[in-house]
Amino acid sequence: MGEIFPPDALVAELREPGDPAELLPEEALCLKGAVQKRAREFAAGRACARRLLREFGIMDFPVKVALDRRPLWPDGLVGSITHTAGFCAAVVAKQATLRAVGIDCEVTGSVAGHLWPRICTSSETAWLRSLPDDEQPAAATLIFSAKEAFYKCQYALVRERLNFHDATVEPAWGAARGEFKIHATRTIALARHAALPLRGEYLFHQEFVTAGIALPVAQ
Repeated sequence: MGEIFPPDALVAELREPGDPAELLPEEALCLKGAVQKRAREFAAGRACARRLLREFGIMDFPVKVALDRRPLWPDGLVGSITHTAGFCAAVVAKQATLRAVGIDCEVTGSVAGHLWPRICTSSETAWLRSLPDDEQPAAATLIFSAKEAFYKCQYALVRERLNFHDATVEPAWGAARGEFKIHATRTIALARHAALPLRGEYLFHQEFVTAGIALPVAQ
């Protein structure tokens, strides 16, 4: 996963369910009676996050949940967490080098055709239709994952809620690992803080696709 982020960002992954019993007390309070599946995913995400925090010399810091559901990181750090069936990952970096990060992982092919109108702009749909039939499910999942990573990244910085049609993804297609660009389809708050389009990277690995975006301080 570290391949899709700048060297300043650290990434941890977990390919098994987390153990809710290992949550710190403040983290466990955030679950509030969640079903077992959600509890295990949450625990996996926090395990990855706390593993990374230790790399920065921060021990036993509870990564709690804000009212808007974003993770709350220690002062001076930025981060993002993702989890899907059978996979969880977190990315953390110093705020002095990266202003925001976003990561998202999905099961390749999980974005079915009937979901395209809700997720994809007309240009994205046209691009998907231009691909061979057997490539379309993976490409549609990449679009979804790239948008989720972008939304997490920008929300951490400007707190603006976006929908799927507020951005369009332009992927470099044809390899297991590649780049993509995110263009805004309307005026968004992030444009006051960074030059658009933003560039991100993706990786197809095993049955998953993961997308990542990092916003350098210099931007």
